[in-house]
Amino acid sequence: MSTRNLTDDDLTRAVLASFKGAGSARFREILESLVRQLHAFASEIQLTEEEWFQGIEFLTRTGHITDERRQEFILLSDVLGLSMLVVGINNRRPPEATESTVFGPFFVEGSPAFSNGGDLANGAPGEPCLMQGRVLDPEGEPVPGAHIEVWMADEDGFYDVQYDELAEPRGRGHLRADEQGRWWFWSVKPEAYPIPNDGPVGALLAAAGRHPMRPAHVHFLVDAPGYQRLITHVFASGDRWLDSDAVFGVRSNLITAFERREAGTAPDGREMRTPYWTMAYDIVLAPGESSGEELWPAEQVEPAQRSDA
Repeated sequence: MSTRNLTDDDLTRAVLASFKGAGSARFREILESLVRQLHAFASEIQLTEEEWFQGIEFLTRTGHITDERRQEFILLSDVLGLSMLVVGINNRRPPEATESTVFGPFFVEGSPAFSNGGDLANGAPGEPCLMQGRVLDPEGEPVPGAHIEVWMADEDGFYDVQYDELAEPRGRGHLRADEQGRWWFWSVKPEAYPIPNDGPVGALLAAAGRHPMRPAHVHFLVDAPGYQRLITHVFASGDRWLDSDAVFGVRSNLITAFERREAGTAPDGREMRTPYWTMAYDIVLAPGESSGEELWPAEQVEPAQRSDA
């Protein structure tokens, strides 16, 4: 097809025809659909050249602010609801299984290893909190040895990677469920916080009259052979932002109570000299193809911290 003197409709057809030689059928399918819908979008709203340049400039700024510590494109996908749409499409599970939600931009590979009862906070500011639960299958049977990655913000709403020159990870780590599928660790009570809003995504939210807040939550990534990998959050019940999460990630079965307790003996036997919080949540994995236990080799773990807090 000639690419000379094309009408608007002929232009779209010519671009689609240009992908006929693609080596991958899936690649061609994606590009053709993208072109059709982009062209239809521009035609429907009669996109002006000034608006098109503003869009290019927005994407350029998004790229410039993205680095190894901050992924602005993921943040953009999150606030547009695309992340949760893709999560929903790719994670159909039985109703008994824990639901997936957004991955977020602050996961870091190679987190420190802990044994059950360890203190993942590692000095992060916040009120101490014991988090505990089990990893189960849909029939309620334990999934022993499940690998559990955890990461969370501190009471000021910052993840460790958002601090300059922090000596070691805080509020993140990984552990394994015991033979009864149980897991427990200490960290700090999660607090609601704004997503990073000092960049182009923040400007987009402000222009749209939207707030940047996320309800209080803890991130979990759970793997076990023979089960689908789960990427999810556990949210604090009663949080004012549960019904207006900036990234649309809340699911009702991911909400649980965080309870304040007075100083004394904690459920795991630790003696607490100050008030603290507890949370209990059972994670239910859906059966599926092995998620690759080889990604998580045996490791040295920190001993459970039993000192006073």
